[in-house]
Amino acid sequence: MTAPEFPPHSLPQSLPKSQLQCPPRQEGELRQRQEQGELRVRVAAEYRDLVREVGLAEAYAATDVVVAADAGFMDQGCLVLSLGPTDPPIRLRTGLLAGVPGLTGCGSGELVLPIGGGLGEGAALSGAQLLRALLEGQSLPFNASGEATPLHPRRELHTELSLEQIGAGRLLLHRAISENGVVAVNRAEGPCPSPYGTLLGKAANALYNCGGAGSIGLTMPGLSLLGPGSPVLVGGGLGWVVGAGSGHQPGCKRQASGHARTPGAAAAVSVDLHDLRPEWVRPCFFEGHGSALLVAIAAPVPLVNARVALQAATGPEQLEVPVLDLSVPRRVKPKLASVTYAELLSGEISLKGQPVACAPSHSPRLAAAIAEALVGALCCGEFPLRLPAAALSSRASLLPIEA
Repeated sequence: MTAPEFPPHSLPQSLPKSQLQCPPRQEGELRQRQEQGELRVRVAAEYRDLVREVGLAEAYAATDVVVAADAGFMDQGCLVLSLGPTDPPIRLRTGLLAGVPGLTGCGSGELVLPIGGGLGEGAALSGAQLLRALLEGQSLPFNASGEATPLHPRRELHTELSLEQIGAGRLLLHRAISENGVVAVNRAEGPCPSPYGTLLGKAANALYNCGGAGSIGLTMPGLSLLGPGSPVLVGGGLGWVVGAGSGHQPGCKRQASGHARTPGAAAAVSVDLHDLRPEWVRPCFFEGHGSALLVAIAAPVPLVNARVALQAATGPEQLEVPVLDLSVPRRVKPKLASVTYAELLSGEISLKGQPVACAPSHSPRLAAAIAEALVGALCCGEFPLRLPAAALSSRASLLPIEA
């Protein structure tokens, strides 16, 4: 039996099993196809187009893996640098890299630098800008003091550090991947600084931070195929999911299809600094908010069964996102409406009958570029393909602090 074709705006969210003809696939089967050079990989947009053209069953039969990608601004993260021993040895007590203070005390030579911040220091510097300088091959001044012990007698260190002089370094992104995003507006008078950019007063503009269909979280609801140890392509380097990320809300409100209506499940990832590529890791600074990194991330979505295949085929006209008023400095922001990603892609949404121009606070171009890069790496066997040994935690990490 051939699966029926569905017009773009009426893709069903459930079908009788007799109509699907999508037999489950095992990890070993997919890995064998990859080893033989026969893995069939498509970016999310191409897969959705194929489903609409030939139907779900035929598209499933012709596709093993869908690649989803994001390229958003992140300030929840840090650089973890492991510095080699000096002579005489030093146990770091304070450390300044190019004037940016780092956290010490995690080990004799460990230095942790925040990605965000940089407000009030004049130079608008944080770990985000230092990472770019290191990736460009620059040497940065490093000044540190030591805590004297019999084994670590040195009290001061003044030197320069380049990426090649850092034996081990990792970029840890505490909220690298999330299911959905928000549309941010400002209904107050005057501009409102935000982590998405400046929001103009009286809801004169709207900024949204998720790519919608084709993003990792909306191609893979619940981040169901990610878990500790899952490989992801982060800034051009092979990264790994550490576990549930900051603000993880797996029990958020969902559509009937399983897609999150709000920011839901989140994953933290880690990647070796030496593997990053500067074209996919870009520092930025938001006035009134601070520094951030624009990081391109791509993840494989193995089509292991009909449900995964159907969710990955969902288009922007069916995916919803909340519109929030960020001018209210409270934990819970007023929700003004829900809109679809198709509306956002049109460049204009309607709030209370008034048109509001909208723009992405992310980079669709970088997301598309890293998705294509992952397609190539999967097809030639340069990127590992594996299902998670364990799922992300079912426990929410976004727990309010009452004070």
